[in-house]
Amino acid sequence: MHNKFNQIKDYSKIPELCPIPNLLDIQKKSFEDFLQRFVPPNERKKQGLQEVFIDIFPIQDFTGNLILDFISYSLGECKDSAYGCWEKGGTYSAPLEVKINLISKKTGEIKEQDVFMGELPLMTENGGFVINGAERVIV
Repeated sequence: MHNKFNQIKDYSKIPELCPIPNLLDIQKKSFEDFLQRFVPPNERKKQGLQEVFIDIFPIQDFTGNLILDFISYSLGECKDSAYGCWEKGGTYSAPLEVKINLISKKTGEIKEQDVFMGELPLMTENGGFVINGAERVIV
């Protein structure tokens, strides 16, 4: 007796039309391009985080006497590994510091300073983020 539910179709013999891209590498490369973490500040392209800072700065106060101007940004070292953060319930991140100039139009004085902007989550080797000990994935 022939039952239509017992039929097994094997599609593995169909030739591959195009190679399947490594989707994980696409995510990781995109995040690396966004951060440009290991690119020297003077060689960074105007993309990602660099572009955001360039678009936001310079910032003037309402009187127009003081100007904040962006110079560069840097990401510090992680305090723990991704696995260590996952194990301890922490966040796998690096401190983001921005180097800015404070320019006074009245006096012409320029003060350069590094400003801590917060902790920026970093992508793990698996393409996810460890936030408060839980691995999260952005799709």
